[in-house]
Amino acid sequence: MKFGFIATSGTIEEVLEIAREAERHGWDGFFTWDGIAPGNGEFWEEANANPQAMSVFDPWTVLAAVAVQTSQIRLGAMIFPLSRRRPWKVAREAMTVDQLSRGRLVVPVGLGAIDEAGFARVHPEVTDRRARAERLDETIEILERAWRGKPFSYEGTHYQLQDVVFWPPSVQQPRIPLWAVGAWPKPKSMARAARLDGIVPSIADDPFRQPSPAEIRDIVAWMMDHRETDSPFDVVLEGVSPANDADWIETTLRPLAEAGATWWIESRWEAPNDAQTLLERVRQGPPQL
Repeated sequence: MKFGFIATSGTIEEVLEIAREAERHGWDGFFTWDGIAPGNGEFWEEANANPQAMSVFDPWTVLAAVAVQTSQIRLGAMIFPLSRRRPWKVAREAMTVDQLSRGRLVVPVGLGAIDEAGFARVHPEVTDRRARAERLDETIEILERAWRGKPFSYEGTHYQLQDVVFWPPSVQQPRIPLWAVGAWPKPKSMARAARLDGIVPSIADDPFRQPSPAEIRDIVAWMMDHRETDSPFDVVLEGVSPANDADWIETTLRPLAEAGATWWIESRWEAPNDAQTLLERVRQGPPQL
């Protein structure tokens, strides 16, 4: 199992320090996040009290900066809701970070949560689930073609490209790895993840609940039955781990790994998640499985 860390808070200098410290202390991945911050409620109260700590940065800019300040750690954002980003812009941004990092980028994608990602707060963003799914699927097809570095055209329902080429090709071939959120057991959502490079599993009727080991085994079995290739794929879980807790590792983490989970990404969204707390945790290193 590999271990990643999301910088959920901090000034831009602190976020970059978290990334450097994550690499220095043995984490396998550093992640930022892609969202539109709500302007009311708890977020605003915290931002008003500490405006520097609660900043929300552009993920591609953060990843580009981290790419040139690290050398080994994998980079990404949890997650990119692609329906609100232009596919050709994402293709160029991702290729640039892939080049800067010499092939360390992964692109986790999904529909995005309406409230948390801010879809309902800005217009004219598409909020209908089916419409967002259609745009997500078309964008994935465009990204796969763009990163090959060869001329192509594309005719979709929502997007069209005529005789374009994105050059140079991505370092990672045949594409930059794509992880997709898969809502278990919804077949369309699962099928999207099955044809890519990894799944961020979500339980359809309770998306904020951690999948159990039994559910992870079922998800892995479904993926293996429906993939068109026998290449390895990642199963990516998010959560909060205690440092140096052997009981938690044996009772919680090891059963998930044995069931087939390949990544644990430390996702500290609830307070306290100030930069100092994040730095203290990242410097303790990932769980020793």
